[in-house]
Amino acid sequence: MSFTFRPVDPVADAPLLHSWVSRPYARFWGMLSASVDDVVEEYSRIASSGHHQAFLGLDGGEPAFLMEQYQPGESPLADVYEVQPGDTGMHLLVAPPSGEPQPGFTTAVMQSVMTHLFEDPQTERVVVEPDARNHKIHVLNERVGFRPERVVTLPAVESMETHKEALLSFCTRADFLATLTPVLASATDPAGESR
Repeated sequence: MSFTFRPVDPVADAPLLHSWVSRPYARFWGMLSASVDDVVEEYSRIASSGHHQAFLGLDGGEPAFLMEQYQPGESPLADVYEVQPGDTGMHLLVAPPSGEPQPGFTTAVMQSVMTHLFEDPQTERVVVEPDARNHKIHVLNERVGFRPERVVTLPAVESMETHKEALLSFCTRADFLATLTPVLASATDPAGESR
């Protein structure tokens, strides 16, 4: 597994992203009934926002996941917690496997995403707000150092719902590094000394 990131091209990547977000496993992404045009519109909006970015994660050059990074102070989160300097919001959607699932793949993706976010020295803490019913992502989040804060009410992401009950969780740089092996942690920590 060798992950790299590139910005989403809202038009060129829309068919691929649509094939991911419209599947039942991605129901918490809120785009099950979206068309390809809806995906183009959503990611064009994100690209032009100035405070929200979408990245395609590649594994050996092949699309493997979608990661969104955003400024919590410019999002609905600003109404439910006191945003701190250095907070960065994140959403993650791993692509459906094209063959046999690889054990540990999703954890490796999440570690790569967190490493990418913490490469920015301004990032002190990563904030997530997954649907409170999405137990699989809660387990994954805790595996990389997230600490659940509380359930908060946010605007709905799916048109069939009136609101979203989300588990607000935080991960500091130190909490993330504590989940890694010593070798991985020293390679990831920009403040760490190398030999």
